[in-house]
Amino acid sequence: MTQLAPNRSIQPVMVIPVLHYQDVALAAQWLCEAFGFSERLRIGDHRIQLDIGGGAGAVVVAQRPAPAPPCPHPCHSIMVRVTGIDQHYKRALAAKARSLSPPTGYPFGERQYSVADPGGHVWTFTQTIADVDPAAWGGTLI
Repeated sequence: MTQLAPNRSIQPVMVIPVLHYQDVALAAQWLCEAFGFSERLRIGDHRIQLDIGGGAGAVVVAQRPAPAPPCPHPCHSIMVRVTGIDQHYKRALAAKARSLSPPTGYPFGERQYSVADPGGHVWTFTQTIADVDPAAWGGTLI
């Protein structure tokens, strides 16, 4: 893997999802309240960088390009690893996230839940509950 050059203007991670919302400031505030993210950098009034897990991950909230109607249905989702998934789920619901599936354990060693945010983006949060060989549940490790 390539060593990333340092730049204080961008988060030091390899993949940064960019999610579009009508109201960037309101979306960033909601994501921080509901999911525990923290603001890292504001760029004018059209873009905000958020840290996930103390900088272990990142997301950028950007102004929806005009004219662009909201997506009629989600065509992607964002997965974030967390600890304390049941409390995390309760926090998201308290912030009015729309539950798509409650925390559920899966044979591949993860406990996950999914919610939709006010912008319609689907988020799946996952907590590792066991180290499972992929062959045990039908996966093929390459």
